[in-house]
This record gives sequence, C-alpha cells and structure tokens, in this order.
Amino acid sequence: MSNFIIETKNLTKQYGEQKSVANLNIHVTQGRIYGLLGRNGAGKTTTMKMLLNLTRPTSGDIQIFGEDIIGNEKRLLPRIGSLIEAPGFYPNLTGTENLRIFAQLRGVSKRNAVESALKVVGLPYNDKKLFSQYSLGMKQRLAIALSIMHDPELLILDEPINGLDPIGIAEVRSFIRELCEVKKKTILISSHILSEIALLADDIGIIDHGILLEEESLSELEDKNGKFIHFMVSDTAQAARIMERNFKIKNFIIEGNHSLRLYDEKISVAELNRNFIENGLEVWEVHLCEDTLEDYFKRITGGEGIA
Repeated sequence: MSNFIIETKNLTKQYGEQKSVANLNIHVTQGRIYGLLGRNGAGKTTTMKMLLNLTRPTSGDIQIFGEDIIGNEKRLLPRIGSLIEAPGFYPNLTGTENLRIFAQLRGVSKRNAVESALKVVGLPYNDKKLFSQYSLGMKQRLAIALSIMHDPELLILDEPINGLDPIGIAEVRSFIRELCEVKKKTILISSHILSEIALLADDIGIIDHGILLEEESLSELEDKNGKFIHFMVSDTAQAARIMERNFKIKNFIIEGNHSLRLYDEKISVAELNRNFIENGLEVWEVHLCEDTLEDYFKRITGGEGIA
C-alpha cells in the first residue's frame, strides 16, 4: 500500500487552448509538509482546487488516501481541511462567534472544537474583538483555525503566509510546523516565497507554467545547489563565444554585460582565464561560489527568482 496521502497522475487542466496545469505528477507523503513552490500564475491554486474537487480536471487522475477523489467526495473531503480563498467571515461577529456558526453549518460535533482550534493558532477564545477589527495576521490565523476545526488528517493551504508581516509569517510558520510534528497532520502548502518554503517544507515541488519541474526532498534539492565559477569580465558576450568555440562549454549563465557563471568544474580556470586575456578580454574577478536555493530556482525556471 502506498504511503502517499496525495498522488496525481498526468493531472491536466485546460482552458481553451491554454493549459493551466499540464501532466502534473505530485506525491505527498503521510506526516510530512509538502511545499508547492512557484510564481504567481504558475498553476498552484488550480492544482489545489482540483485536489478538493472545486474544479474538475480536463484529464488525469487524483488519488487521496489511496482512493480516487472523484466519486468518493462525500467520504474523503471531510478528512481534509483547506484554505484556498479567504472564508466569508462575518465582520460584526467575534472570531469565536464566527467559528461557532461554521461549526454548526458543517456539523462539527466535538464539544470544544472551536476552543481547541483557536488555541492551536494562538487566538483567544471568547474574546470581544470583532472580526472587522482583526489585523491581517489574525484574519489568516482564524482562517486556518476554521480549516482545522474538524480535526482533519490532511491540510491543503494555498499561500497561507501571503501578505503577512515578518512576525506574522514566523508565527504562522511555527504553528503549521507544530500541526505536522505534534498533531501528525499531513500538509500541502503553496507559496511563491522560496525562503519560507525552505524553512518549512520537508519536500518541495517546483511548478512553472503548469509544469512540475522538480519534486524532491528539501535535503536533496540543497545537495543540487551546484558550485560554480563566477567571472567578472569586460564583455560577457565575447566570453561566451570564446567558451563555446575554444572549450565547447555550454553550461554557463550570463548575468548582464560583465558577470557570468560557469558550472563546468572540470575546466581549467587558469587556461580559460589565459584564453580570455589573449583574446583581448579584461578579467576583473574570478571566484569559486555555490548556488543558493533561489539561484537553483532561477536556473531551472530560466528566469528571475521569487521572493
């Protein structure tokens, strides 16, 4: 039996001629936090909506808890908590009053469900502050409290730290981690903030233009952060021609007119440097460096990174 709580096979969502998600295969392991990482518009929210049966896929399969979600919605969805879009809380009621209404609507029978959920996210029970007076961070906490109120096994959270200040981000990160480690929840979380996913997730899937580019554990991705030789030269276009013509080098990145990264460690730096100078290039700096996760993200998506 698979230990994947979520598994998709060639999951695709197409709108007209455009594929929002294309042949997506993700694997979320029980008891771990999976970070779905990508820029805004990469297909993260569409993927999550398909997992929750809010949007039907054009093609492909979704298995949750080892069963097809389509046809088993009534049995599987109550085992999932989600935050996809901001819930419609009543501004003239307190957080506690809002959760009590949702508990009644959803048939949550556990007597202290509201109090327990508020405690997990660090909000007071029976407080007199109205929802309209909440800060953005408090509103986000209340939304997460709503998603865990029925004690689900799986949480699907779309950009839960979006718009929060650094303190709010740290607090949300802390109790999401606690939900996994202490409450033993499996969590799928999306974000465009790479640095936060790196601090939170056990496994990472990188999605770009609806395509899953990478899916590995955080430690495996960190091991891929390759070393490179950083050159500062007078003309990177000429340097590129020399590397391609004289050394058959293809594995490099040009960063503007003067900076380039060479990812071929086998090449003789001294010989390459001498060749640059003999061809009239000025070489100002040469350093051995190492990629960060953000560098790696830029490299595989072929563009500028995310925050």
